[in-house]
Amino acid sequence: MHDCGLDLLDQWIEKISNCELLTEPHVKKLCNKAKEILIKESNVVEVSSPVTICGDVHGQFYDLLELFRIGGEAPNTNFLFLGDYVDRGFHSLETVSLLICLKLRYPSRVTILRGNHESRQITMVYGFYDECFRKYGDNVVWKHYTDLFDYLPITALVENKIFSLHGGLSPSVDSLDTIRSLNRIVEVPHDGPMCDLLWSDPDERTSWGVSPRGAGYTWGQDITEVFNHNNSLTLVARAHQLVMEGYLWCHNRGVVTIFSAPNYCYRCGNQASIMELDDSMKYTFLQYDPAPRPGEPNVTRQTPDYFL
Repeated sequence: MHDCGLDLLDQWIEKISNCELLTEPHVKKLCNKAKEILIKESNVVEVSSPVTICGDVHGQFYDLLELFRIGGEAPNTNFLFLGDYVDRGFHSLETVSLLICLKLRYPSRVTILRGNHESRQITMVYGFYDECFRKYGDNVVWKHYTDLFDYLPITALVENKIFSLHGGLSPSVDSLDTIRSLNRIVEVPHDGPMCDLLWSDPDERTSWGVSPRGAGYTWGQDITEVFNHNNSLTLVARAHQLVMEGYLWCHNRGVVTIFSAPNYCYRCGNQASIMELDDSMKYTFLQYDPAPRPGEPNVTRQTPDYFL
């Protein structure tokens, strides 16, 4: 960490925690350093418990700070984030900058996976590109971050038992070794195993289905049972879908969806949650409501759409 020492990282973390931006040269330095750490990580990162698993955050920076208030802060808490740090919320830059700084500061305590929004194409449409342009006046910072996104690992395995990723299963993947052998340092493809892992959703129907998202697949309980059995897993933990209570079990508790953006898009009225696993892999879900956002109207969960 010679050119990006702990003191500098601590300064950056404090600055971003106050919702201030890093300078463009600092973002470049941060992203280059993060690539060096991330490239050494496997496509299936081994994570030990206790760990707290977090779902989509989508640029809701003050809710990320709330997540840390409720779940503890790194390095006292071991974190696994399942992707979708940017787009839709007002503070994608601050959100992703803080998480990357924490990853660099505490590399063994913070695991950050790639979501389907950590992609050039998606961020051009859903807000991150525009936010970078608005806050920096050009697309240089967007380029630094989207180049970095290619290096993010795509799945994690907690204590060899809980398979964790952003989206879900793929008809092209029957074992974790298949995932380990993928070349992930690319823009998220339109189809194939890496695309599916970031885009797919569990479904009540059996077998594989066509995804309404236009990428990935839907998959049924029969697929989950075979996959978990063949890979000696107890659970697939994933994010990617808005669930009103912040978490949702399906497939006879073979899959859980975790969503960590409360009142998503500032109008969905949902709770958020994070999943805490203790030493013995017992789990607790901590649910939370939106944090007040300085300088913005204080919107409660009950506010109907037309007030927004």
